Amino acid sequence: MFENIRQDLRAYRGDWSSQGFWVMLVYRFGRWRYTIRTPLVRKPFSLIYKVLFKLVQVVTGIELPCEVRVGRNFRIDHFGDIIVSGFASFGDDCVIRNGVTVGLRRTDEPAAPRIGDNVDIGAGAKVLGNITIGNNVRIGANAVVLTDVPDDCLAVGNPARIIRKDHGKVNG
Repeated sequence: MFENIRQDLRAYRGDWSSQGFWVMLVYRFGRWRYTIRTPLVRKPFSLIYKVLFKLVQVVTGIELPCEVRVGRNFRIDHFGDIIVSGFASFGDDCVIRNGVTVGLRRTDEPAAPRIGDNVDIGAGAKVLGNITIGNNVRIGANAVVLTDVPDDCLAVGNPARIIRKDHGKVNG
């Protein structure tokens, strides 16, 4: 847990006052509590996590449950109105910004996006459903992504159009 926290602090350039770093602290604590094998011992830590999770959610406007898998150097730039489903996963070196939702497309389908490495999600973007976002992808501000996005592409618009970074159109 402490090595992950040190790495998170480096990802936030040493700014421990960043709201995104606060969220990551609570996230790391939530993940760590699962390493406690004895249920009776784990229960108080789970209660502490739930209180901290709700507190950080209210203070920062960011919902990042500890069930989400995040890679190294995950960063939340510009806090507020960020919701990430517990079914989602992120690779290394990902950035999300304010107003982003990464979650379910339908409540009867409990599957959220799988996001690759080096993905940058712009402010207000919605990435929804059982989809895969490739590596080295940029998702534009306010884009609504409902389909897979291959490696090395841009996703822009509502609904998102997928454009190769070499300017070749993929779809839409």
